[in-house]
Amino acid sequence: MAGVLESVNQRTKLVGENRLELLLFRVKGAQLYGINVFKVKEIIQCPKLTLLPGSNPVVRGVVHIRSGTIPIMDMSMATGSAPLPDVEKAFVIITEYNGKTQGFLVSSVDKIINMNWESIHPPPKGTGREHYLTAVTEIENKLVEIIDVEKILAEVSPIREEISDGILNDDIRSQAQSRKILIVDDSKIARKQITRCLQNIGLEVVALEDGRQAWEHLYGIHESGERVQDHYMMLISDIEMPEMDGYTLVTRIRSEPAMEGFYVVLHSSLSGVFNKAMVEKVGADDFIAKFDPDVLADHLVQRLNLG
Repeated sequence: MAGVLESVNQRTKLVGENRLELLLFRVKGAQLYGINVFKVKEIIQCPKLTLLPGSNPVVRGVVHIRSGTIPIMDMSMATGSAPLPDVEKAFVIITEYNGKTQGFLVSSVDKIINMNWESIHPPPKGTGREHYLTAVTEIENKLVEIIDVEKILAEVSPIREEISDGILNDDIRSQAQSRKILIVDDSKIARKQITRCLQNIGLEVVALEDGRQAWEHLYGIHESGERVQDHYMMLISDIEMPEMDGYTLVTRIRSEPAMEGFYVVLHSSLSGVFNKAMVEKVGADDFIAKFDPDVLADHLVQRLNLG
């Protein structure tokens, strides 16, 4: 356990060349699950939980750590199973998503694995297992399921998705009518949130699931003789994605002379540990932390005003 904690503390600045480190854990039984180490702040033995009246049943309680109060969610309940037993023997993985800190209650923590995003794939369709999964991979001949944490958070603590009054006007909506945007995100809930926001502005949206899909789509447009800069107003891409991550996608785009000037924004919940130098290194035009509809809409309004 000490080795896992040390790894989390020392290795969250992994250089993003289509690689990631997964923290492996178990919720119940032998099934392994994974979470990107970038999202992990700390791992602790579950302390005494303080009940929070009126909260979602998935929230088993809160803990007070370093002058902060953190909700602790039962990962088993969050994915549709029975509550985790023996809470006092369980562990809490403390994470940061979308600028907020929360803990996930799990039965055990295994180890950290360094791997390539190409080895991580979308979940198989039609099995019923993909509902709460964002990806799967295989490690030492064992299936590892990567949970769609953004879906869990949206269900447990829904965030506002409406754009505030005053950001949009008829002129902006008129300008948006003829513009198209490509978004790329492996989380179903994130794709829906972003799509609804952009459609409310009046933009046409094409949504893909990972960087490889996006690159093949963009390169196909290029090969057809059309400029991607003319086809799409911009690309909004997640960073963490199976097959090809956002850093690698941007690097590919910037290495293609025909796509020079194509406007690319990285849009990620990695805000708490995000390395701005990495965005500059791969050549992205900007970074927007997930998910604030006003911030996203305001950025789009600025781009529309710039023509």
